[in-house]
Amino acid sequence: MSKIVLYDYARSSAAYRVRIGLNLKGVDYESREVNLLDSEQKGEAYRAINPQRLVPMLEVDGQRITQSLAILVYLDQTMPDPPLMPRDPANGAHVRAMAMVVACDIHPLNNLRVLKYLSGLGLDQAQRDTWYAHWISEGLPALEALAAPRAGDFLFGDTPTLADVCLVPQLFNARRFKVPLDAFPTLLRADDNAGKLDAFAAAHPDRQEANP
Repeated sequence: MSKIVLYDYARSSAAYRVRIGLNLKGVDYESREVNLLDSEQKGEAYRAINPQRLVPMLEVDGQRITQSLAILVYLDQTMPDPPLMPRDPANGAHVRAMAMVVACDIHPLNNLRVLKYLSGLGLDQAQRDTWYAHWISEGLPALEALAAPRAGDFLFGDTPTLADVCLVPQLFNARRFKVPLDAFPTLLRADDNAGKLDAFAAAHPDRQEANP
């Protein structure tokens, strides 16, 4: 059986996504923390195995896969049940588009390295929080509008997909930064239903052994 190692950080949204995906697929894996607050990802040891110096990274029998969406697609291709994406191309494109609203439009502007850079430019905590909330508030209305016509218990139908895997960590962060969410009933319904599933609950940052 393959040895699977996830280079992880509890509050990394991208790593949170991958933990959910691994859990949904029923994968037994080893988690190795890379402490982003302590800049461990910039050290020579981690740089040597991941030149991008980010988490997550998944190692499968020595093969290293970076970027959360690439990892999740790999998991879906190698472990097709339960599927993370509909097999119909149009429906699959719809689910990927919703996932990318989070992973490509909202999250990159709000990740830790951006916030640290803003701090270096002299922005104080309140200004950084305003920046964070702005980009979440820009992205979530679009996601609500995309999801609502075809949602069920989750963002697409009645089973979780890649879109929900990306949504849940983003809403966790929105709540941390006290972003109002009442205007997004479709997103909140999907998030609530996801939270009732062990795969999502076990991936929550508060459930990880190392949780600074």
